[in-house]
Amino acid sequence: SIYEMFGNECCLSTGEVIKVIGFKINKLIASICENNEVSRFSAKVELPLNFPGLYKVVADKTPYVSIEEITKKVSIGPTRFGHPCFYSPEDIKLANLTIKHGEQITFNSVEEVNGMLAVNCGVVRNNQSHSFTLPLSQEGKFYECEDDQIYTLKEIAEWKIPKCRNRIVKLSNTLQTWDSSNPLPENFDGCLVLTPVYEVQAVMKFRKDIVHILSDLDVEVKDITDCYDISSFLQPLSLEDVFERTSKEFPMVAEIMEGPSGSRKPYNLLHTGKEIVIYKKYQATRVLASEIRSDSPKRHFLIPLSYKGKFKRRPREFPTAYDLEIARSEKEQLHVVATKAFESPHKELFSVSVGDQFLVQQCQSSEVLYEGRKKVIDVLACEQILSDTYKKVLLPMYMEGGFVEVVHDKKQYQLSEICKEFRLPFNVKVSVRDLSVEEDVLAAVPGLRFEEEITDSYLMISSIGSPVESWEIPVYRLNMCVHLLSKDIQTVVPPATKTTVEEISEEQYYMVRRYENQTLHPPPRPPKKPT
Repeated sequence: SIYEMFGNECCLSTGEVIKVIGFKINKLIASICENNEVSRFSAKVELPLNFPGLYKVVADKTPYVSIEEITKKVSIGPTRFGHPCFYSPEDIKLANLTIKHGEQITFNSVEEVNGMLAVNCGVVRNNQSHSFTLPLSQEGKFYECEDDQIYTLKEIAEWKIPKCRNRIVKLSNTLQTWDSSNPLPENFDGCLVLTPVYEVQAVMKFRKDIVHILSDLDVEVKDITDCYDISSFLQPLSLEDVFERTSKEFPMVAEIMEGPSGSRKPYNLLHTGKEIVIYKKYQATRVLASEIRSDSPKRHFLIPLSYKGKFKRRPREFPTAYDLEIARSEKEQLHVVATKAFESPHKELFSVSVGDQFLVQQCQSSEVLYEGRKKVIDVLACEQILSDTYKKVLLPMYMEGGFVEVVHDKKQYQLSEICKEFRLPFNVKVSVRDLSVEEDVLAAVPGLRFEEEITDSYLMISSIGSPVESWEIPVYRLNMCVHLLSKDIQTVVPPATKTTVEEISEEQYYMVRRYENQTLHPPPRPPKKPT
């Protein structure tokens, strides 16, 4: 059979032995959904996995009838996506624990327990986690729990579409301006039914790359697994697979079977067939930064602490008095100018006019008269700067005003100094570019907002042929496949490591942020009428 693969004709000869290593969703067929049913008038549209947008998964209302069915149809794995949650409408009585009906059960992993396969599960009660196992033979009705996370289409395809089932998703954020090439209706914010189209991933005896075969290819095959030495085939590993290896197995030599796309170093060096040394796996800190601009889209970056450029401060903006309380520090007094007027509903608290200047002091409690009754609320103590004196005032913490920082500090800072001395978020501009790299992508950005420090997973690699320098590559943001080689490593100590500023997409930005600590929200404003 001759078929086309990525624009090239490929041949599957009679008698050729193929090792199937996986099934992967190649694309998605989407239909607009109304009341959890496909609309009769809805045309089917084809969506590539990189179609922009963020989506919420709608819980499947069809129950699973056993734990074994869940393990066969639902992705359960070690990554943060691989922990699905279910509930049972009936109590489940175990030897030392009873799982109550409706209680959320998290499925963590599938392991062998006393010679039988079982699922490691957990429930949370009163902020305490309780672990237990459920055998695959456990029967009953198990329903999916509601999921409040957001996902890209690619993540949904890899982790959130059960085998032999469709998936309903709700569009959460489009992340792009609609145009005529968009297959979805303009201003669409409803639900879609996603039907996966699969491809078979395989390796062939005399090829060093992964072959992708469409599932509807008209070719007859025979299962010869039991009578063939499958160890003679290459074993492809994703970066996640490599990262799951024990630290003792590093360093290792590998050949790239599928390389990533990208024109910047090191991605442009990681092409198919290249041999690399993977020295170690580790967690590293990055500062998540976004371009300061009023319009969209903004650029986003992950900056290593080893970045050698310098920064000068830029004024921060604060929408509420609560944000002033979060931003203030013992190191220096926060000086702000009001950009929006605010009329206080309490005579004990200060009314703000545009242009008023304040030095922020501290949070405290204050008694106010509210509808004839005394009420204690949180307030922010400040000093208003007048022409020749200071006046002590109290601002309600819920105050929805607007403030801009007055920056007196002209010092230039290294990134590590900013993280040590100031609270994030923090606004800066590059004042001295990083001279250790050919192109400093941050230098051309007019302003940056350092949002938070994150911890991410990396592998340290170098070229085996000329190991002049080593590189850090992200495990979860790089699509790359390798197979291990049994070659001796000339040097166990990696050469000088190049850490680069990584520019990430809007989707990746949201993915990174959602797993970090949630930003605190200001306390609600007291109601105007008692409830």
